[in-house]
Amino acid sequence: MNKITGNATNVRTLFNNRYTVQYYQREYGWEKKQIEELTEDLTNEFFEFYQEGHKQRDVEQYGDYFLGPIILTNDNAIIDGQQRLSSTTLFLIYLNNLQHQLGIQKVNIDNLIYSEKYGEKTFCINVEEREKCLEGLYDNGYYDLTNETSESVINLFNRYQDIEALFPDDLKGDALPVFIEWLIEKVVFIEIKTDSEQDAHKIFVSMNDRGLRLTPTEMLKGYLLSEINHNSVRNEANDLWKDKILKLKDIEKDGDADFIKNWLRSQYAETIREGKKDAENKDFEIIGTTFHKWVRENKSVIGLSNSQDFEKIIIDEFQTFSDIYIRLKKYSREFHNDYDCVFYNADRGFTLQYQLILASISPSDSTQIIDKKIKMVSCFIDQYIAQRVFNFKTVDYSSIRYTIFNLTKAIRRKTEDELAQILIDYIGNMEQTLNGIDYFYLNQFTRRYMLHILSRMTYYVERQSGINSRFSDYVNRQQKNPYDIEHIWADDYTQGKHQIEFSTEDEFRDYRNSFSGLLILSKDKNRSFQAMSYDKKVVKYDSENLLARTLNQNCYTNNPLFLRFIRESNLDFKPYDEFNKDQLLERQQLYKEICKRIWDIDRIKQIVNM
Repeated sequence: MNKITGNATNVRTLFNNRYTVQYYQREYGWEKKQIEELTEDLTNEFFEFYQEGHKQRDVEQYGDYFLGPIILTNDNAIIDGQQRLSSTTLFLIYLNNLQHQLGIQKVNIDNLIYSEKYGEKTFCINVEEREKCLEGLYDNGYYDLTNETSESVINLFNRYQDIEALFPDDLKGDALPVFIEWLIEKVVFIEIKTDSEQDAHKIFVSMNDRGLRLTPTEMLKGYLLSEINHNSVRNEANDLWKDKILKLKDIEKDGDADFIKNWLRSQYAETIREGKKDAENKDFEIIGTTFHKWVRENKSVIGLSNSQDFEKIIIDEFQTFSDIYIRLKKYSREFHNDYDCVFYNADRGFTLQYQLILASISPSDSTQIIDKKIKMVSCFIDQYIAQRVFNFKTVDYSSIRYTIFNLTKAIRRKTEDELAQILIDYIGNMEQTLNGIDYFYLNQFTRRYMLHILSRMTYYVERQSGINSRFSDYVNRQQKNPYDIEHIWADDYTQGKHQIEFSTEDEFRDYRNSFSGLLILSKDKNRSFQAMSYDKKVVKYDSENLLARTLNQNCYTNNPLFLRFIRESNLDFKPYDEFNKDQLLERQQLYKEICKRIWDIDRIKQIVNM
């Protein structure tokens, strides 16, 4: 093997170069889970050092964060590490766009994203099929996936959207330039370089194939089984454990570890790290990293003192909660009418729902009680998210994990009635209410939720009117022609009465983004309709989904089930020949009333009484 060099290299230095990816490993395959973990790791580490009032110069005193090794040839071909490098590129593009959106003093990171020659951009990782996507993301944060067949490109765009959704709101202010400075100066890769590709592959093999380390899941199993005295019982527990772990891994790559973290946090964790510098990790964080050690050190808290206790925790509790978790994961991916809220919460990326639902359940609960608790807690979460979002309050993981952890402890193993009362009281006492809908509109924050909300409304109106509607189709971004947010008004200040009703173009645009000025349409229709005036659009809407059709007079003739729904619900639906400021404000109240029916607090009471 020829000369090998290894250096700690920060993002600023590393991304000042351009890299190629060998044809046999060009697919970018990260999923949302990996982006979520990276986002959480980076932001949590940053907040270990950041204090309010810090400036970019203070980053010099911050600690480094190690993001892993990368293996390169001397001509900058990537042999290992392209997933992390590609994801970091997406982060840099997002942060660059966010600076523009917020209008803050810019930390210049353009040269870390691309270089330009003869008017053409070359991105840090130079793969031809990715160029248009990365250019679209860099220019306006968007890329049209219509007719896109590249798995890498589709993944890149989806992971960029994940970063948009997951990036915490408390970094979208004075802390942002400090965070960017820390990312480029203090986030470090170990750059391993070799003279030849063959040597690079040898290093890759030696780093990844020197024996298999036991995972925390395997170490936990070993500990629990070792404390069971009887061979026959130990073998039964071992078989059960293996069966459940295989099913959990079938769900997703790290499904076994994710389940165990949610199970232990939901049923046993009592403490969580304070949100301040130098705070110590507590139950919540330790379970998230080394749950096998936490169980061993907290066996008395869990109630493990003799062989029978160790038998019971596997044969009874582990089995019960893993089965429930597998069900929840299924409901989160496949829409089920009886457990619809699990799907709704998952669609909005609320991963804490599994912990909260599991917390309410006792291993001794009957199947009927477990079913009710799943419905009650998932319904509560759906309402909790809605009331916060309608009032422009974040539900990002980093912002609400303390709240959800405290709720976890409050509802832990409660009876049905106790659980219902806690959840109903909590919703009723929230500072945010559905009255926030009066001022709700489309902006950078609400964009990530707006398609979901409009799809829920469309689905509700259609179902109540006897139409065979599928909510999952409306929010499926992977289908060939997905649904998009449609503005009823074209982006044209000169159309209709806009110049009369609004003194400035900015005021017009503010009203154009009003909640009631939005619908959903399939992407192809959205594009073809977008420049049309309202009188032309409303004709086209007559052949679209029911919420769009309600603007057209034809919807109110020969449509008996819809008309019966209007009468019974007392919702003020009406057609509009013209749709100006007054009509938009009137329809805002209709949208509010629809939402109040969808997110009705009485639904929890109805579940209890089922």
